[in-house]
Amino acid sequence: MRILITGGCGFLGSNMVKKILKETNDTIYVIDNLSTSNKENIEAYLGKKVNFIEMDICDNKIINVINELDIDEIYNFACPASPKYYLDHPIETWEASVIGIKNLLDSIKGTKRKLFHSSTSEVYGDALESPQNEEYWGNVNPIGVRSCYDEGKRAAESLIYDYIRKYDVDVRVARLFNTYGPGMSTEDGRIISNFITQGLNNEPITIYGSGKQTRSFCFVDDTIDAIYKYMNLAKKSNGPINIGNPQEKTIEEVAVYIKNLLSTKSSIVYMAKMSDDPQRRKPNIAKAKGLLDWIPQVSYEEGIKQTIKYFKSKINAKK
Repeated sequence: MRILITGGCGFLGSNMVKKILKETNDTIYVIDNLSTSNKENIEAYLGKKVNFIEMDICDNKIINVINELDIDEIYNFACPASPKYYLDHPIETWEASVIGIKNLLDSIKGTKRKLFHSSTSEVYGDALESPQNEEYWGNVNPIGVRSCYDEGKRAAESLIYDYIRKYDVDVRVARLFNTYGPGMSTEDGRIISNFITQGLNNEPITIYGSGKQTRSFCFVDDTIDAIYKYMNLAKKSNGPINIGNPQEKTIEEVAVYIKNLLSTKSSIVYMAKMSDDPQRRKPNIAKAKGLLDWIPQVSYEEGIKQTIKYFKSKINAKK
């Protein structure tokens, strides 16, 4: 087959490249505008089976490219996913979420192509119920500083399901919960990458707010395995599914655990709470268990150790 991975130079996209190379002999095309990613993430795989095209999915010429390449499957990861990036680039984030997905939907309309779309737990906003299941509509501030991402992803899902109802396209939507692991940028700005980078550099480990807010962290190999299984289901999907690890941790717990594991001189400091920061995040993954026969396999402890090892190698390479 001929597979396209948009955002394929980013964290999840580059890990999906590795997964497909491991599992198949398929030809892979990566499209990325490199705005928040790095081509180095796929450099080792470029050649006969992996091809790179620098392009923005908001450019409607991508439809012609997909048709000319005769693509069979598309994995869409093209959107800034870290608050650091989407707070700095709110308009581009919204455009990637909405205009970008419309281009991809138009490219599969009237064809047998399959499209996987990477949505997010942020569609639930500052959830009023926990754990969050797929039937929960969420609690999102539509004009807040995070709405470019939260509402952008919600609008993308709305558009996808209108295309499914009107054009019977095959799209599989997954709401991902706080994926972490090797492949993340040391400048990523998300919780685990921040804490590890700060700890390794003996800088203050910064917690925004009280630290009592929770997240459920899923190791990247588990997330990618679930996505791959989802894309390879024989039947079309009925609605979005949560992909994540339901083991809930407070931000404070994570900071203390990483600090102790690194034996760093870093202190833990508390900063002002970020606007619209969700207070609880825990997925109900019953749907993924039933549909995909999937549960996370990598423990939190093992995942953190692997991530620290990766970050050490990246930071040491810069010295």
